[in-house]
Amino acid sequence: MAGAGGLSGIRMGDLEPIDRRSTAAIVADRIRAAIMRGTFPPGTQLGEVDLAARLGVSRGPLREAMQRLVAEGLLRSERHRGLFVRDLDAADVRDVYTARTAVERAAALLLLAEPDRGPAVARLTAAIAAMEAAAAAGDAVALADADHDFHAELVAASGSPRLHRMSRTLLVETRMCLAALQQTAPPSEDLLAEHRTLRDALAAGDAELMTRVLEAHMADAVSRILDVAPPPALPA
Repeated sequence: MAGAGGLSGIRMGDLEPIDRRSTAAIVADRIRAAIMRGTFPPGTQLGEVDLAARLGVSRGPLREAMQRLVAEGLLRSERHRGLFVRDLDAADVRDVYTARTAVERAAALLLLAEPDRGPAVARLTAAIAAMEAAAAAGDAVALADADHDFHAELVAASGSPRLHRMSRTLLVETRMCLAALQQTAPPSEDLLAEHRTLRDALAAGDAELMTRVLEAHMADAVSRILDVAPPPALPA
């Protein structure tokens, strides 16, 4: 048969099928980034036709991508109305940071158990350098991006794909919290000092210091976002 003969010389590895899920993953990443950066603020309705046209994709992968984001908790579905970016209230802010504390503490403990923490320290040092550059330039958006990258690197370096997956969603929700509710930001030098201390605690293998600073860092963020008095300082 001509068809069979035409395929007989082709190795299966040369004909990898198009993975529609990979397209959906890319679309989900782009929508997730738009939510994180405030392009789609909380409460925004996402129209399927308009979004498919803007992203240059068909509606099949778009629907799959949006369902992923519903499962992650970034979008909410309203019957007969459509999909909306989730609104966040004070309880959500506290919950996001409670979850972040648990995930990042677990990642830190995994890293601290490693005999060679040099690669992880190098990754955090690079993230701090980006934070320093953004602070020196007075670029608040770049500083927030670099801060985000520091925490993403901390979790990614742990080698746990599940912690990394959870962290990715939580970091997007963090940016949503900041965009929707933040009244004041910490001075950049204070922010840099905290991140340097976290990096140095990892380098020194000091689990007590790293855990204490990480927990205080998260508690301070909640206080600033909600504009409430911070909790009493933890004992040194």
